[in-house]
Amino acid sequence: MKSDLDALMQARGFDAILVLGDTRHNAPMYYLTGGGHVSDATLIKKRGDEAVLFHKDMERDEAAKSGLKTIPYSRYPPKELLQQAEGDAALAAALRLQRMFADLGVAAGRVGVYGHTDLGHAFAVLTHLQRLAPDLTIIGEPGTDSLFMRAMETKDEAEVARIRAMGRITTEVVGMTADFLTSHPVGADETLRKADGSPLTIGDVKARIDLWLAERGVENPEGTIFAIGRDAGVPHSAGNPADPIRLGRTIIFDIFPCEAGGGYFYDFTRTWCLGYAPEDVRQLYDQVRAVYEEVVQSLEPNASFKDYQRLACERFEAQGHPTPLNTEAPIRGYVHSLGHGLGVNVHERPWSKLQYPDDNPLAPGVVFTIEPGLYYPEKGMGVRLENTYWARPDGRFEALAEYPLDLVLPMKG
Repeated sequence: MKSDLDALMQARGFDAILVLGDTRHNAPMYYLTGGGHVSDATLIKKRGDEAVLFHKDMERDEAAKSGLKTIPYSRYPPKELLQQAEGDAALAAALRLQRMFADLGVAAGRVGVYGHTDLGHAFAVLTHLQRLAPDLTIIGEPGTDSLFMRAMETKDEAEVARIRAMGRITTEVVGMTADFLTSHPVGADETLRKADGSPLTIGDVKARIDLWLAERGVENPEGTIFAIGRDAGVPHSAGNPADPIRLGRTIIFDIFPCEAGGGYFYDFTRTWCLGYAPEDVRQLYDQVRAVYEEVVQSLEPNASFKDYQRLACERFEAQGHPTPLNTEAPIRGYVHSLGHGLGVNVHERPWSKLQYPDDNPLAPGVVFTIEPGLYYPEKGMGVRLENTYWARPDGRFEALAEYPLDLVLPMKG
C-alpha cells in the first residue's frame, strides 16, 4: 500500500524517488497522484516527506486535484536554464531537476527512477544529472519487483471497491456481447450474418465492445482478445479483425479494461462456442474447468502463488498435456502461468511463474487472477477461463465479479 512506501524506500536504501511522465496511463504516477490531466510531470518524494508534484503552469488546477504539494515549472525559468545549457534541451531539463532536488533537500543519496516517458530523452537528462550531481546515485529497478510493484501488491478496501466496480462493468459488457452474438441469424455455412447478409466479423464485435465500454466511462487501452478457431489456440493472439464468426468454433474472449485515465483494471476471460461445441472441444474445456475449480477450492491465505501453478501443471500433465513444469517454453498444451496480480497495472505482483521466488504469497489484500488454459492451434482450438479474486482480510477469497462459466451459447434464432 502507499503507506508502505517509506519503509520500502528504507529497505532499499533509497533517499528519494523520482517519477517522470504524464499522470494518465502511467502507473507509478497515477498511483501517487490519482491521475488527472497533467502532462510531462515530475514527481519527487524524499524519504519521510510527502511527494511533491512539479507541473506546467497551465495545468496548475489539474495538478492541485492530486492533493499533493505542487510547484510550477515556472519556478525554474526555462529561458535561463536553456541559456545556461547553451541550447541543449536535455541539459536544461537536467539543470531543472538538479534545482528541484536541491529545493527538497536532496543533495546526495540514492534515487530510484520510475514512470513512462520517452526513453531516449529521459536517458539523456539523467546522464546529465548524474554528471551535474555526482553525489546523487540514479537507480533503476527490475519492473517485476520494483518498489512500486511491492507497494501496489496489497490493496486497501477503497482500491478493491474500484476494481470490483470495474468487474461489474466488464461482466455487463460481456453479457451484452453474448446477447449480440446469439441474436444474429446464421447462414447455411454456419457463419453469423449481419442485416445486409455479410458475415459478422471479429472486427465488428470488437467495435461494439469498445463502444459499450466507452459508454460506461471506462477505457480499453490494451485492446481486447477476441480470437476464434486457430487464433484461440495461440494465447495472446488478439484475433484477426476480418475473421468471420462461425458456430462450433472456440472463441476466447479476454477483456481487461480500466478506469478512465489509466486507473484500476479488471481482467476476465471466457471461452465460448456458439450453437454447439464439438466433442474434442468439450473434453478440452472440461479439463480446464476442472483445474480452475480445483485451484479455486484449494486457495489458502499466504500460500505461495506458484504452488498453484505447480498444481495446475501436474493436473494437466496427468492428462497428457505439455506444461512449463517439464517442457521448456511449450507452444501447445498449458503454455503460461496460472495468474498474476492486478491493480493499476493489468499485470503486477504477486506472480505465479515457477521460476519466481516464494515471496509471492496470496497475502491478505492482494487482488489476483486465476486463468488456466489449454491451446492447440493445429487443431483450431483453445480454451481459457479467468476470474479475478481478492484475498480478503478475513482469510476468504472473493471473486470480484460473477459470470457463468458456460461453454455453449445457444443461438436465439
